[in-house]
Amino acid sequence: MSQIKSFRDLMVWQKAMDLGVRTLEVAKRLPRDEQMSLGHQLRKSAISIPSNIAEGFSRRSTAFYIQHLWTSHASGAELQTQLMLGARARIIGEPVAQALVMDAEEIGRMIAGLVSSLERGR
Repeated sequence: MSQIKSFRDLMVWQKAMDLGVRTLEVAKRLPRDEQMSLGHQLRKSAISIPSNIAEGFSRRSTAFYIQHLWTSHASGAELQTQLMLGARARIIGEPVAQALVMDAEEIGRMIAGLVSSLERGR
């Protein structure tokens, strides 16, 4: 197994970045009247997931790292809610929303696993 030297080496960060890019693409295609509300919220939560993983890793304190990972996890739940709301309101296509929700759920499980690993290492 290779040594993790940067947050960029973390598979969870890489997957969160991919989810962020795909979410930004969805937000870009929203109707004009949804850009400032749902679009803003989608962008904000999608950007927060990999950003908090990176920031926590860079703090070099396990306690702060875990805190930022849980913030990232919460942003994933927020993103899932926004996607489901967009699908229910027929603003976002159901298949697109569901695929992104499934990816956010996977990232959430990965974050929880990383937190468990960090807590065992204390």
